[in-house]
Amino acid sequence: MRVLLSTYGSRGDVEPLVGFAVQLRALGAEVRMCAPPDTEFAELLAGVGVPLVPVGRPMHSMAPPSSAADAARRVSELAAQFDAVAAAAEGCDALLATGLAHFASRSVAEKQGIPYVYATFCPFLLPSPHHAPPQQLLPGQLLPPEGTDNRVLWDLNAQTFNALHGEALNTHRASLGLPPVDDVRNFIFTDHPWLATDPTLGPWRETSDLDVVHTGAWILPDERPLPDELMAFLDAGAPPVYLGFGSMRRVSEDIARVAIEAIRAQGRRVLVGRGWADLALVDDRDDGFVVGEVNQQALFGRVAAVVHHGGAGTTTTAARAGAPQVVVPQGADQPYWAGRVADLGIGTAHDGPTPTAESLSAALRTALTPGTRARATAVAATIRTDGATVAAKLFVDTVS
Repeated sequence: MRVLLSTYGSRGDVEPLVGFAVQLRALGAEVRMCAPPDTEFAELLAGVGVPLVPVGRPMHSMAPPSSAADAARRVSELAAQFDAVAAAAEGCDALLATGLAHFASRSVAEKQGIPYVYATFCPFLLPSPHHAPPQQLLPGQLLPPEGTDNRVLWDLNAQTFNALHGEALNTHRASLGLPPVDDVRNFIFTDHPWLATDPTLGPWRETSDLDVVHTGAWILPDERPLPDELMAFLDAGAPPVYLGFGSMRRVSEDIARVAIEAIRAQGRRVLVGRGWADLALVDDRDDGFVVGEVNQQALFGRVAAVVHHGGAGTTTTAARAGAPQVVVPQGADQPYWAGRVADLGIGTAHDGPTPTAESLSAALRTALTPGTRARATAVAATIRTDGATVAAKLFVDTVS
């Protein structure tokens, strides 16, 4: 069986798909992947021997759309990845997409007549009467009144998808001889989406509106040792608090200063993850250390707490390690994960994307209590690690 995996997004979209690819190959499938041409993604795929087909611009160069017209241009650009994805799909028996790869990938599968699956890494994004949709407004559109029924909100959400993306998507599909799409949101998620989240961290409540396949989170095991200098820092004192914002490039300019001040106020050492925002220490005191790309699965078991942006991957990794969390959500699905951390009692959710030293200190005080650590340890024992294996077997069986 030949399988094409297709994604366009940040590390949080790419790494789970690599974990899925590894399990597909263990079942005898031949796998290739379309992904952005960022160096770290190429290295990640090379490390597991999965061929990379680069598509689009590097994610490092992408900025969020600033207007409806900008969003339409972005969709045209994403849909135009069709040629590269179609070439990669030649001879493949099935296609699975994640992230923003849906605009091109579903059309490719349709054109070539092969099975298609779309997978997402957050329940919050899928239509359900049990929760409200992400806020996405057109210019001049007002927020619905508080208390509006979730079904009404999801109907408005579907209208917004059509208004923002319909014209650009259908213009491209017409050029390929494909029929127009009436419901863009359903085109993206399909009637049968897969949800790759841990059942404890990201549960799904069944609904008659959507047939969701909940596989568990797709985790790529990381066996890399921690660097010697980092190990020396960890061994030299009490567990530090880790600060990192992963693939977020645009965060408050002084967030490192504020966070370091708050961490030190709790009498803790500081471990800064550089990430895409290029975070750094604010002085040369010996209570701090900076790391780049590192095995977080091993690292988070050695820290007192993790202060992060709330990406699905970081949240899951910290939860698996039993590390208390302080989530400072910057946007997208991150408020959802912040809420889950708070609801589970394994950390705190900061209110808003721009903390002050005082607000972050308050969040850290809660996260660093023995009670939060005990709860994080208990929840860690429930986190499943077989999601990618489950998904790979199901995918092979479904396609076969």
